[in-house]
Amino acid sequence: MKSFQQKRGFRNILHSRPVLMFLGILVFIFAWGVIGFMGKMQVTAENRKIAENKVVELKNQKENLSSEIAKLNTLEGKEASIRERFSVAKEGEGLIVVIDDKGESKVINKSSENFFSFLFFWKNWFK
Repeated sequence: MKSFQQKRGFRNILHSRPVLMFLGILVFIFAWGVIGFMGKMQVTAENRKIAENKVVELKNQKENLSSEIAKLNTLEGKEASIRERFSVAKEGEGLIVVIDDKGESKVINKSSENFFSFLFFWKNWFK
């Protein structure tokens, strides 16, 4: 009977208000930590997507650079690169340079100036 009363006393202590409040606060602290951890997990997932996209970009850039290097290893590739960068031509070839005329002037036909255009001027003036 004494052991039963000891068990009952232990149960009474566990079911007391201060112990239950302490356990409730402890559960709240753990829940708060889990919520913070979930937020950090979301940020980490976003950063991972950004990093994966950057890796894909870098792989594409590597492939492009590898193809450019392979192109420059050929004689035609070297020639095309030199022509593109330095605007040179082979011996016997001509070079044509096209220049846009920026001094072009526009002629506006004002033959329709009459009394009615004068009235339209005043009409637009008072809008």
